[in-house]
Amino acid sequence: MIIVGVGGGIAAYKACALVRHFTERGHEVRVIPTESALKFVGAATFEALSGNPVQTGVFESIPEVPHVRLGQSADLVVIAPATADLMARAAQGRADDLLTGTLLTARCPVVFAPAMHTEMWEHPATRANVATLRERGAVVIEPASGRLTGKDTGAGRLPEPDEIGALADVLLEHPGALNRDLEGRRVVVSAGGTKEALDPVRYLTNRSSGKQGYALARLAAQRGAHVTLVAGNTVGLADPSAVDVVRIASALDLQAAMAEHAADADLVIMAAAVADYRPADVATTKLKKGADGKSEALESITMIENPDVLAGLVAARRDGTLRSDAVIVGFAAETGDAAGSVLDYGRAKLRRKGCDLLVLNAVGDGRAFEVDENSGWLLGADGGETALPLGSKTAMAARILDAAVARVHAAR
Repeated sequence: MIIVGVGGGIAAYKACALVRHFTERGHEVRVIPTESALKFVGAATFEALSGNPVQTGVFESIPEVPHVRLGQSADLVVIAPATADLMARAAQGRADDLLTGTLLTARCPVVFAPAMHTEMWEHPATRANVATLRERGAVVIEPASGRLTGKDTGAGRLPEPDEIGALADVLLEHPGALNRDLEGRRVVVSAGGTKEALDPVRYLTNRSSGKQGYALARLAAQRGAHVTLVAGNTVGLADPSAVDVVRIASALDLQAAMAEHAADADLVIMAAAVADYRPADVATTKLKKGADGKSEALESITMIENPDVLAGLVAARRDGTLRSDAVIVGFAAETGDAAGSVLDYGRAKLRRKGCDLLVLNAVGDGRAFEVDENSGWLLGADGGETALPLGSKTAMAARILDAAVARVHAAR
């Protein structure tokens, strides 16, 4: 059973989508709002979405002792929005309503998704409460930045329900996924495909959606890192919370952005799908078809090789442009053929690139690209090979980060 606790903030309406996220995945959901939350969203809405009754006080259904029974039977508790007041009461061990009472009896993972004005989020009292909750084993996710109540903007916005749901899902599958083991570290992740222009209208790209790179950036930020995400062609993906996003288009753009932002990084993850080739010349006007429907210019495009960005980062580490202790993770998308298997090609690529870890994906037939699940292998420069079972891209990101973080800590 998953308990969704709802604090009394304007973002309480987003909890409705979070409840649906869990019910659509087959979970039993109990919603426990505070009295203030019910001023924003009525009990009937939560009851209709969850299929279970909604209570707020400890003096309701007394024979069932709900504040004990609910906490004891929960597999996961997610508080969204977690207001400053609610987190303060939880940090103090208060039990003055059903939600805080349930938190004291819960022995499952507990996730707080904060939502408040920037000044409240940054206040020393709130920061101390967050630290206390984390010390006790609770997960307090980093809020998003953006539009707040009224005209204000800044850090403190509740992450979107899909993002909170993905983080909660991975905790059920991978309990250590949100450990704060990257606190104070700098991480740079690239994601998505590059776009190589032909003319002002057309470009060459690939099928990468960027979902795996975004999942890695999202989890790294929630594990405490300062994260820069260098994003290529990632249409439709929302920026991860607490992540700095740098937009690029071409492979040359990517090369320049990675050189700039990875210079002082502890961990560099090259998840972007970089085009191997680009047109030698980019037309300044649209290449038009003739009266016969053909275009000589389009039919005879000269291609030149793009730089190998991953190999370049490894070389930069050797010559001191990158930190000598930086951990570098690459990605490879392969198909087997008569000359070798996917693993054969992946092992050869790892040797050629010289990175510390290589995530190897078998592609084709709806695998890896443009889907929400992924599988593959994690190959290490030390000869290690670990199978990555099929699962969500967030779960795969957790496994990749576990291996990468171990190397980051070993390097310093």
